[in-house]
Amino acid sequence: MRDFDAIVVGTGPGGATAAQVLAEAGRSVCMLEKGANHLLALDAPYGPLGHVSNDELKFTRRHFLGPDPLLEPRTFRGDESGGDHEFVGDVNNLPSTVGGGGFHADGKLPRFREEDFCARSTLGPVDGADVVDWPFGYAELEPFYTEAERLVGVAGDHTANPFAAWRSGPYPMPPGPDMFCATLTTAAAERLGYHPYRAPTGVNSVEYDGRPACNNCGFCADFGCPIEAKGDPVGMLRAALRTGRTEIRPGVRVTEIVLDATGRRARGVRYVDAAGEPGEVHAETVVVAAGAFETPRLLARSGVGNPDVVGRYLMYHLQTLVLGLFPFRLHAYKGRSVTHLMDDPIVPDAAALAAAHQAGLPYARGGIVEHGGAGLPILEALHLPPGEAHSRAMLESVMRDRMAAFTMQGEDLPQAGNRIDDDPRVRDAWGRPAGRVTYTPHRHDVVAATHWAPRLEAVMREAGAHTTFWVTSPTLRENLRPGADPTPRSRHIMGTARMGTDPRTSVCDPGQRCWDVENVVVTDSSVFPTSTGYGPTLTIVATALRAARLVVG
Repeated sequence: MRDFDAIVVGTGPGGATAAQVLAEAGRSVCMLEKGANHLLALDAPYGPLGHVSNDELKFTRRHFLGPDPLLEPRTFRGDESGGDHEFVGDVNNLPSTVGGGGFHADGKLPRFREEDFCARSTLGPVDGADVVDWPFGYAELEPFYTEAERLVGVAGDHTANPFAAWRSGPYPMPPGPDMFCATLTTAAAERLGYHPYRAPTGVNSVEYDGRPACNNCGFCADFGCPIEAKGDPVGMLRAALRTGRTEIRPGVRVTEIVLDATGRRARGVRYVDAAGEPGEVHAETVVVAAGAFETPRLLARSGVGNPDVVGRYLMYHLQTLVLGLFPFRLHAYKGRSVTHLMDDPIVPDAAALAAAHQAGLPYARGGIVEHGGAGLPILEALHLPPGEAHSRAMLESVMRDRMAAFTMQGEDLPQAGNRIDDDPRVRDAWGRPAGRVTYTPHRHDVVAATHWAPRLEAVMREAGAHTTFWVTSPTLRENLRPGADPTPRSRHIMGTARMGTDPRTSVCDPGQRCWDVENVVVTDSSVFPTSTGYGPTLTIVATALRAARLVVG
């Protein structure tokens, strides 16, 4: 007995993509989402709900997209010497809502490069890390990258990045307008020998797929788009709903994957609905796309996956933030959050290799550098002193209108000790165990950060900054003040149900099916064997396309 052909747990980029492929192939699909629906109407014609607004308090302080860390806390520790935990609260919370992490993302969508899929065989091993090759290469994924860019709607210049992998065609849309501050920092980077380029973004530069072009309002990162200029994930969800074979159920928390008597196949899932009532739904295939934080916890609760590997090899990006203060206004809070990137730290030059060898490493790869600006008014106000000087400081706006920022998304090497599991003592408001992060960056990541930060400061000064400084997220242990937040702020979470060719060292096979339960397929970034120095979203969509196509044959 089954209620649907497929159940999809999670409605973010990976789940939305899988649902579209399955529904368009004639399968009936039930999507279960633990959060509320603020994205699109679930009845034809599936239009926007009007819940999204340019409200900084609503999105960044009042947890409009959830989860509320007071109700659903997470915990963190650097390693086991920190006891059960060192910190309780907001630990890398991604939105719990229809659309998942794609709802709040600012839409930078680069592809990985060829060597990112074979880092072990091309770059070699690194002591203290488990660097491995992916079970397939760039050539196999390239058609899915092309399709992913079409489904989401990516704007960019396919000729601009000299380090980019080969591609079979251009982006569906041309790049959008440049941010003023980025024109200054990219010109400075070019003068110093670097190679910035217009970022590929899932943000419409022209009308696309029935959605308007971006109006450059500035409320992009951490916000939903009021006019639906961002295609991820609304484009895929709307396409799935329009088949008439997809049902989305918000407010449904999946508690367990239900296995048959053999333990080799899933019958469906158990859940608790928004009213607190338990339920069960059955299907031929279960697609898990709950994100790299919640997916391993669901697999572990269900007894699915190699218990020695599930939850391990957690990766973020070690973010290096280089800030420059300018003597003139930059208006960096307007426009898309990032209009330019550069890949130079991903392809180590002689200086970067020398720094790596001096540290006893075979190489040191950083990550893409985002040329962007500082935060919005509320964030600035929180960092300015109170009293009579506050209004004058806000008008002068040294920390917003006169600040530019580079963010390097440094590659995070996989380590077995970095993992996600349940905290033994902390519970959420409903009595469920809180998820726990155990995480310390590898010294490779630290070497890359400390090497590139001064070089990026030099670019800021070349662009006209009179003052520069840099920090990392997470803060390096030697720089961490007592009582400070030790958690990474990166929302790029990967690797906790890695795929591979050996069931002894991986959770999923090369088709992203769980080795031990053949009809459970994972389509989020938890399957990534390595993190690379690029944002994960486009690769989530491309690998979900590939995995879902394998399901439907």
